[in-house]
Formats: sequence, C-alpha cells, structure tokens
Amino acid sequence: MSKSKASAGPRYQALLQLLRTSEALWNSSRIFFSKWDISPSQFNVLNVLVEQPEGLTQIELSRLLIMHRSNVTGLVDRLEDRKLIQRKDNPNDRRAYRVVLTPTGRKLVEKILPAYYEAAEQIWGDFPVKKTKELVEGLERLSENVEKFSATLGEK
Repeated sequence: MSKSKASAGPRYQALLQLLRTSEALWNSSRIFFSKWDISPSQFNVLNVLVEQPEGLTQIELSRLLIMHRSNVTGLVDRLEDRKLIQRKDNPNDRRAYRVVLTPTGRKLVEKILPAYYEAAEQIWGDFPVKKTKELVEGLERLSENVEKFSATLGEK
C-alpha cells in the first residue's frame, strides 16, 4: 500500500505568490513613506486616526491594525514625539487614553494621501477593476479561512 504524496498544487503556488507580493509591497511602502520620514506602520496609525476625530484607545488601534498592543505603544510613542498624534484623557475610562491626530499629523496625512492613491493606481497598472473587486472578495474569504485554520492549530 503506497502513501499518496502531497503535491504543491495551484493553491499552494497562489499562497507563495501572495506572500511574495506582500513582501514586495511592504518593501516598496517602506521606500515610499521614507520621503516623509515615517514607516508604513506609522502611516497606518495616522491614516486610521484621520477618520476618528474623537480618537481611539490603543487597544482599539491594535485591533484595527491587527497588531499587538505593545507594538502600538511603540508606534504611538514615536508619533507623539514628532507631535503627529497626542494622547488625551479618556472621559469614559481614566485608566486609558484616547489617541488623536494633531493638526500637524492631519496635514501630513493630507499631504501623503494623493501620492499614496497615485502609487496604488501605478501598482495596479492595467489590472481590470472588475478583477480587482473579485480579488478583494477572494482575499476576504481566504482571510476568514486562515482565521478558522489558525483557531484549529491551538486545539491540537
């Protein structure tokens, strides 16, 4: 009786390509944001806060950015040192702060966004918008599957 060998099919190849693309995007974004002396992660914090005039707690930021609270703390510290964000007392919880964008931080995001949107268009090139929407739907499903799979890993 022979054991069937697992083979690297098209789905495995797709995962590898997704990882390669992710790495290429991350490296490119580091270079892109260096013009403004910020990291991609710092930009993500600023960009999330643009839509939150009342600010967010660091826990809320960590959930939205899908990163550990300790990493958010370091990002917030560095952005606060540059006067791009500030911690304000949280009227609902004296133990927590609300992180808000400063006027300087808002100006920086407003300066970056047009170039960021243009870069996104350049990256997509002539890739059809319809296929882009299908890709987003597929990636959302893939993300859900990854979450389910990850949950089973802890059970074993």
